[in-house]
Amino acid sequence: MRKIAILAALAAATVAAPAFAQDAAPGEARVEVRGGIAWAEGAEEAFAGVAVGYDFDLGDTAFIGVEAAADKVLAEDTDVFWTIGGRVGAKVGDAGRAYVLGGYGFADGDDGAFAGAGYQHNLGEKVYAKVEYRRTLVEGPDVNFAGVGVGLRF
Repeated sequence: MRKIAILAALAAATVAAPAFAQDAAPGEARVEVRGGIAWAEGAEEAFAGVAVGYDFDLGDTAFIGVEAAADKVLAEDTDVFWTIGGRVGAKVGDAGRAYVLGGYGFADGDDGAFAGAGYQHNLGEKVYAKVEYRRTLVEGPDVNFAGVGVGLRF
């Protein structure tokens, strides 16, 4: 029940964020697909996922954002790892964003915080690519995710 209440509150904040952004600061919504390698306790497997988010501009040099995502380790008997969280970072040049991220996630039987860092680079007016590392701090063994993604901004 605690997980459901936390996720409901965070989901409401994520859905309300684009409307808030129009009043407070310019920003942009984004959707992406991603994949890479996940590893824990000497085992590694590929993963694939999707994410949706919104980044708020904090002037010419910084941003803050919210994100909801689903990632699946591509191994038998693994569940989707659902996350909701945020990121804060610096704008790098005209096309880049370096950031740290964190939040809360859960899969069947495991839940906990995650933290990481990444870099996103615009490839055109609406398309971006990114590299990212995340470490889950769940009740079971911690899992590391290193991946790449491609997305659309709007």
